[in-house]
Amino acid sequence: MHLLQIIYPCNTRFPVRVAALCVLLLSLNACTSISWNPMNWFSDDEVNPPAELQNIETEVSLRSDWSVSVGNGQGDNYTEITPTIDGGMIFAASENGTIAAIEVSTGNTLWRNRLDTTITGGVGAGEGVVMVGTEEAEIVALDQATGEVVWRTPVSSEVLSQPQTDGDVVVAQTVDGKLLALDRETGEQRWIYETNLPALTLRGTSRPVITDTGEVIAGFSNGTLVSVAATDGVWRWEERVAVPEGQYDIDRVIDVDGDLLLDGSRVLAASYQGNLMAFDIATGRIVWGMEASSYHGMDQGFGNIYYSDDRSHLVAVRDNSNDVVWENEDLQYRAITAPTAINNYVAVADFEGYLHLISQIDGRIVGRTQIDRDGVRANLLTANDKLYVYGNSGRLTALTLE
Repeated sequence: MHLLQIIYPCNTRFPVRVAALCVLLLSLNACTSISWNPMNWFSDDEVNPPAELQNIETEVSLRSDWSVSVGNGQGDNYTEITPTIDGGMIFAASENGTIAAIEVSTGNTLWRNRLDTTITGGVGAGEGVVMVGTEEAEIVALDQATGEVVWRTPVSSEVLSQPQTDGDVVVAQTVDGKLLALDRETGEQRWIYETNLPALTLRGTSRPVITDTGEVIAGFSNGTLVSVAATDGVWRWEERVAVPEGQYDIDRVIDVDGDLLLDGSRVLAASYQGNLMAFDIATGRIVWGMEASSYHGMDQGFGNIYYSDDRSHLVAVRDNSNDVVWENEDLQYRAITAPTAINNYVAVADFEGYLHLISQIDGRIVGRTQIDRDGVRANLLTANDKLYVYGNSGRLTALTLE
């Protein structure tokens, strides 16, 4: 479950963020879901306890090919630092500043660097650079081949998502509602796009995407999806993924926090307490949509769109329709990651570090193994029919399906 943060209208460099009372942190540490009803915050009873794992009939097993430790992993700040794959290398970072380049096929570490900062956003890679965002409000770019710092640029506030690049600019989002572009070579600011934030948001930001046609598309905490030109930041279109409803601020939280999904001429986005929608990349026209509540990204396969909702139900929806093909509730309130499709399966991981394989056909759990006893928050990666799982403790593991 994401934490809540309150955004105060001030001019301080780092916006104050509060986890909606300390009880929310206690709920998180107890590995339970957070109740949105304030009347339940001080109850002695466990609220929305995670489902106990049931025995399954194993139809597919997972073999560990290699495992590498990367710093302290997600650390103690409830970060969600996700590795990335580029050019046959996987780049991973930890909250305490460690960044490593690891060969995908062998697990050999090419280089390792330790920054004197707290990493909260990343990892992005491409066009010869590796990029991370920091708690101290910086974007840091490193050379992909050597790990040496190329430039460090201060930005307006903390960065929680993966910076992206098209070779000309590096784009990133900050927690104070800004989308910005820096020069790929020098790190100098090229443009900035600002939005208004609601008083209460989830702690997190979605990763912006850069399309092949030169647009930067980003989702924001006010429930909007925005497209601007990558070269100069000129506005192209803006559409709502969700509309806030309810009397109280907590009922009006509609963050677009999950990674966006590019699919040909469409971009798909999901919001918390809102909708799952597809938009035309060129015009912003709504192509398809349905009611859903998710703060994760999504994936697709077998003609379905897969998403995990705010109750940790894994749902398969027939693309371009409202037809639910199947819904798996076996992992309810286990804080599962965004789904990742691989072969005939959908993979998710949970707060206890279990990796689950679910059949794309009927939604049954057909494989399971525990990867990290500290849990898994980072999105899973796949390449060459292998899964890559980055546990909260900092252990990166490559797995083959058998």
